[in-house]
Parts: sequence; C-alpha cells; structure tokens
Amino acid sequence: MTLTREQISIIRSDGDIKINAVAGSGKTTTVIEYAKTRPKNSKILYLAFNKTVRMEAVKKFADQGLDTVRVETAHSLAYKHIVFKHQYKLKSQGYKTHEIAELLGLKGTGEKHAEYIIANHINKFITYFCNSDKLKVQDLNYTDTITDPKAKTFVTKFYNYIESQTRLLLAKMDKGELEITHDFYLKKFQLSNPVLDYDYILFDEGQDASAAMLDVFFRQKAKKVIVGDTYQQIYGWRYAVNSLEKTNFKTYHLSTSFRFGQDIADLGKEVIGWKTMLGQNPDVIILGHGNTQKIKTKAVIARTNLGLLLKAIEYVTEKKNIKNIYFEGNINSYTYAEEGASLYDVLNLFNKKNDNIKDKLIATMTNMSDLEEYIEKTEDVQLGMMVEIVKEYGNKIYDIMNSIKEKHLDHDDKSKAEIIFSTVHRCKGMEYDSVELVNDFITEEKLEKLTSDVNVEGLSYERLSEEINLLYVAITRTKKTLYIPAPLMPDGFPESKNIFIQEIKEKHNKTSLSKNPSGKDKKQTSVPSKKYIVEDLRKNHQDAYKSWTHDLDDELREMYGVGMNIKDLARYFDRTQGSIKARIAKLGLEE
Repeated sequence: MTLTREQISIIRSDGDIKINAVAGSGKTTTVIEYAKTRPKNSKILYLAFNKTVRMEAVKKFADQGLDTVRVETAHSLAYKHIVFKHQYKLKSQGYKTHEIAELLGLKGTGEKHAEYIIANHINKFITYFCNSDKLKVQDLNYTDTITDPKAKTFVTKFYNYIESQTRLLLAKMDKGELEITHDFYLKKFQLSNPVLDYDYILFDEGQDASAAMLDVFFRQKAKKVIVGDTYQQIYGWRYAVNSLEKTNFKTYHLSTSFRFGQDIADLGKEVIGWKTMLGQNPDVIILGHGNTQKIKTKAVIARTNLGLLLKAIEYVTEKKNIKNIYFEGNINSYTYAEEGASLYDVLNLFNKKNDNIKDKLIATMTNMSDLEEYIEKTEDVQLGMMVEIVKEYGNKIYDIMNSIKEKHLDHDDKSKAEIIFSTVHRCKGMEYDSVELVNDFITEEKLEKLTSDVNVEGLSYERLSEEINLLYVAITRTKKTLYIPAPLMPDGFPESKNIFIQEIKEKHNKTSLSKNPSGKDKKQTSVPSKKYIVEDLRKNHQDAYKSWTHDLDDELREMYGVGMNIKDLARYFDRTQGSIKARIAKLGLEE
C-alpha cells in the first residue's frame, strides 16, 4: 500500500495531534498505520463513533494483527464503568413524553396539553445537560437551544418549573428509583472523573463529539489523537461540539479523497464555500483521486425522513420494475417519531378515529389542530413531518407503506438491493457507487434570502452552517456518479460527466391527493423526473451554461411576467428547462 506524504507525516508524528480528514481520505487506514508504528506493547484505545463503525474497526485492526488495540464507543466505555458498578437498569429506548408526565405527576397550567409540552422540554433539557461538560443543570440555559418564537415564549414562561423537574428526574435515575438512559450513564461517567489507563487514545469523528466525552478525553495523560472533518459536523442538534476547533493540538491534514474524482471534490468545496454568507472563511482542499468504474450500489439520500419517504413512495408507485429496496437502519424508524408515535397514529387522528390511536401522547389530542399546536410549542420536527405526509397522502399511506415493506430486504440481503434509501445521518461514514439526492436540502438561494432578510426571527448561523455540512456529506457519499436536483447546484458551477442534473417536477404534475386525503379523488398523472448528461446538454444548448447577465435577467423577468411558459423560455434563451427554472427560483419570480 502506497501512503501519501500527509499520511506518512501523521504516522511519524509524536505528541498530541489532530487530523482534519476530508471525506473518503482513508482516515481509518491512517490511524491503523499510526497504531502499528507505536512502540511494542503500547496500550491503545480507539474510540469509534457508533456501534457499526466499532465493529468494522475491530475487524480492520485484527486483520492487521493489532488485537491488543481496544475498540470502544463513548457509550460502551461508559456503560462498563457505570452501569455494572451501580447495578442500574437501562431504559434503552429512552423516556417518552407521556411517561415523563406520568412519572413526575406533571400538572396542567391552564394551557392546552401544557403538561406534555413541559415533559417534552424536560426530556430535551436532560439530553442537553447529559451531553454537556457542565457539572450542574443550573450551569446551562436551556432557552439558548430554542429558535421557534412560540416555543421560546412557552419555555420562558415555565422555565423554573421545567428546570426543577429536570433535576428531579435526573436525581431519581441517579438513586436507581427509575431506569436510566444512555445519555445519563455517559454523563455520570464524565462526572466520575475516570482515569483511562492507556498510552494512546485515538478519538474518531471528533467533529461530532459530545462535550461530556471530550472532557473525559482531555483529562487523560495518554497521548491523544483526534480525527475528524470540520465540515462533516452534523450532530449539533444532539449538542455535539467540534473538537477540532476546541483544541490547540498540532494540526495535520488528509486532503486526498480516494472515494471520488475531482469533479465531485470541486462540487463539495463549492457548497462549503456558501459559508461565506455566514461570515465564515472556509479554507478546504480536496483532491479527488477516486477511480470507480462500475456501478454496483445505488443510493437515494435525503435530508429528512419526510423527504426520503416521499421519494420512496415515488419509486414504488412509478417505477414498477424495481423489486428490491433497502432502508439504512430499521425501516420502521422512518415511520415512527423519536418518542414512539407512529405515522398511523397521526393518520388515525386525521381520520378522527381516536379510539384506534396507540400512542398515549397522540391519544390526548382532540384533533389535528391540537397536534399542530403541540408541535409548534415543542419544535418536534419529526411529528411535523408525519403531519405533512398524512396531509399529502391520507389513507393511501396504508397501501403505499405495505408496498414499500414488501420490497424491503433484511440487513443480511442488503447487497441485493437495487436501491438503498437513507437520510444523511444514517449513512454517515458509508459510500455508494451512485447517489441520487432528494430535493430537501438547503439551497444557495435560500441561504441568500435568510442571511439578507433582517426581519427573520431566531436565525441561527450555527444551524445554517450545519445544513451546509449536511449537503456536503450527502454529496461526498458517492464514489462515481451523482444525480442532483437543479436547485441544489451552486450557481455557475461547471458540470462534469459524473454529475447529472435532475429536473424537479412541476407542482401541478405531482401525484397529489392533498385535496382529498381519503384517496377518493382521481389520481393526477405524474411526470417522471429527467436525468440529463451534461455533455449532451452542451451539444443541444450552446448557451446553456453561459453566465446570466443583468440584461438577460431583466428579459427573463419581463417574459415570465407576461406568462411565457418554461418550455418556450428555454427555447428562446437556448437553455435547458432546468436552467430556466433554477434562474426563475434564483430571481424569486415563483408565485
């Protein structure tokens, strides 16, 4: 195996270091080579990001004869130190909102469903505290995590009660009166100031570390190595912190990606460049040295569960020739909210079949308006997505989900899947020969609007930065080809033979059942999205990729304003329909 100069520099390094590694740059290979060159009989701990990565790392280290390297996740390490010692019982799925309300005997305050809204915030406050490096709940201000104005108003009003009940629930877990959560034993591990008897500790995915585990890591006497990618931080919603920015360790880089070619690398860099709109000055170098020839694995990647489900519905209803599909993670996790409410519970509420609702929280709702009000005051994104799906497809959901499950393969048969479906978070660390992105990511146009609109309330630049990271991570899952919706393409970016532009369906052509969620309306005809090969487009549309000037924009505004359709506009300007639509969106001309 030939190593790059960057890899050799890392392997020969000494002392505490951090490695900023771009997607597909062989960081695991580098870390293994680093471990191989340490003094014989060195005690080495490798901290993996999750269980899947841990199992893969165990095999890779063993294959290289490094059986003495101990591989753990932060939670598996904490579990062994805390749960066995204190004989705690674990509630592996965590507490649901209604369970917290019942356990603490929360009382209503006159506002509708107040006890459940408060319970929801207590749950989130516990997660916030347990992942922090703080010693006491009082050291944190939970309102700092809330962006929605209505939710912030509610929490501010009941803050003292929420905080005191948060402390009470933690105390009950600490005493063993209640089952503990995964977050709890990780926090208790940090607060116990553990001493880890190792000569070297290698911390992977450092850009998404919990502050609690990072505190444990920094306190150790071992030589420390942190590996990660600043631009792959996508777990801020779980209160993760970027350890690469929290330490002054000597910095090394892995800039060469062996996953994809330079065209994909350049697209990833261009997307990261959007951070200039957030006042950042990103400086990223990616050299694409991937050379995949055959397409064996194909994946559809979405930002959200909703976006992924809608795309999966499109596949099973329109592409009848596809027989085998696979969802990364458990397929049921896409139809259940984090707290356990299912898509079918929301559908029963919509249909006013309240007696059929299984989830206790949803069962307390009188109607959909109640649920939507609850969602607003808790910022429960997953439930909000389910409401949107129910409004869109109504009772068709039963047949659609049955069709999806019939085509779905078990994990052992994943390699036989014609299409793999995943959200960005579930496919982190994975790669596929061909990737199709769903049109539910942040766009350059939306960023420009948000950052220039002084009237936008609660705008979080940190969250916007992470949204950019999510698109970057999705793009860099591919090894060869990328199918990307036109709105996600950076303005003026030069395409290549491996990047395919997807036209977005017109809204009036979309299969729509929203007027009658019961499914009784006649189904509209759906027009399949087209995939264009860039070289063919250039032959047919000589001006397709010339820059738009102010004069051309004015001409487009005038002609679109008088009602000229997209097809005629494309013919007139000698561009693709996708280019016209993207420019119309860019200029804010859509109604």
